[in-house]
Amino acid sequence: ELSSESWLPNQSWQMMEGNGNSHEHCSDCENEEDNISPLSGLSPANDTGAKRKKKKQKKKKEKGNDTDSAQDQPEKMNSLPAERIQEIQNKRSYQFWDTQPVPKLGEVVNTHGPVEPDKDNFHQEPSTLSQGFTWDALDLGDRGFLLALWPPGWLPQWHCGVRVVSSRKLVGFISAIPANIHIYDTEKKMVEINFLCVHKKLCSKRVAPVLIREITRRVHLEGIFQAVYISGMVLPKPVGTCRYWHQSLNPRKLIEVKFSHLSRNRTMQSTMNWALTNGEKKDIPVVHQLLTRYLKQFHLTPVMSQEEVEHWFYPQENIIDTFVVENANGEAIDFLSFYTLPSTITNHPTHTSLKAAYSFYNIHTQTPFLDLKSDALVLAKMKGFDIFNALGLMENKTFLEKLKFGIGDSNLQYYLYNWKCPDMGAEKVGLVLQ
Repeated sequence: ELSSESWLPNQSWQMMEGNGNSHEHCSDCENEEDNISPLSGLSPANDTGAKRKKKKQKKKKEKGNDTDSAQDQPEKMNSLPAERIQEIQNKRSYQFWDTQPVPKLGEVVNTHGPVEPDKDNFHQEPSTLSQGFTWDALDLGDRGFLLALWPPGWLPQWHCGVRVVSSRKLVGFISAIPANIHIYDTEKKMVEINFLCVHKKLCSKRVAPVLIREITRRVHLEGIFQAVYISGMVLPKPVGTCRYWHQSLNPRKLIEVKFSHLSRNRTMQSTMNWALTNGEKKDIPVVHQLLTRYLKQFHLTPVMSQEEVEHWFYPQENIIDTFVVENANGEAIDFLSFYTLPSTITNHPTHTSLKAAYSFYNIHTQTPFLDLKSDALVLAKMKGFDIFNALGLMENKTFLEKLKFGIGDSNLQYYLYNWKCPDMGAEKVGLVLQ
């Protein structure tokens, strides 16, 4: 039976438990180019081969010096500009992605439309897995907790798992949710691929391509042929690239920076209103209108119904926080939002988790954007968050440095499946995937 002694890092397996960084939605395994058949070479009942491989890797690591270690390479790569990373990655081949309807790295795209036409015939049955493994439709339990997997229009067959037959251990998972996406001047019904998780011992067995092909088949059966997804890996071919920024919310840091960006005669209460808390939904129609109007200035955005706005923005403790700004007449004029994503801290004598807030959508029509985001930092601090993270997309770069955010050391790439369009700068990306 597969050993549970080690799991994937936070960006993959642990995010299923709400403990990781869900923004590495497509795991490193999907970029695996080893010529190994899916799920072959590893018996569910015996992992001695994996242990032998680990010993060989350990010997190789001992021979090399620290600067040449494989672990250093991603850090060096991530420090480069996005264009340089793509240039380097373009020199390699992609065994899986070269077969998919996506533009090639380095390809200059000046047109808009599908890479291949819609299909009218599909395999009705899932692909065959190696002996000892089986597909599984997951019952994921508490819908309130797993907000990201149950938006309006969700389908149970789009929660796709792989289990070991003998032990029922879950070793792979991929999910899709429906979404209407606006790309430049076109609106398309798509899916968002929001989770891709593979057991660590299967990462070299090309499980991720199997999962991607299977979710593609299931989505095709519903008449949908495009998808949007994000990854920390550079794959063929990003439509946009964003960088993460971070702001510490520990007390010492707040005292040091003194929030000097706040106006002298201004208090938090002057702009904040908890109108969407305590079950009140009266502001949802206005939030929907504000969001729809605001997003029209960007090239890649969601097109949400009022029902979807309620799903994604209605406050739930430890999941999503939304705050509405009201004018003197009690009318909602702006709002800010951030969602919760805790991470597990391992091997620390005191701390076991890190509570992180991630900037979601922030609409400003009358409130200065800098004031709105400074309020968000104070609110997150008041609610016990340790850190506040934000992507450098939309208008976010106008406040990141002024509010003393530190730039992260990695990029987040946005991808479209079976859709080609010109690249866009981060300031034109208006889509935040939880």
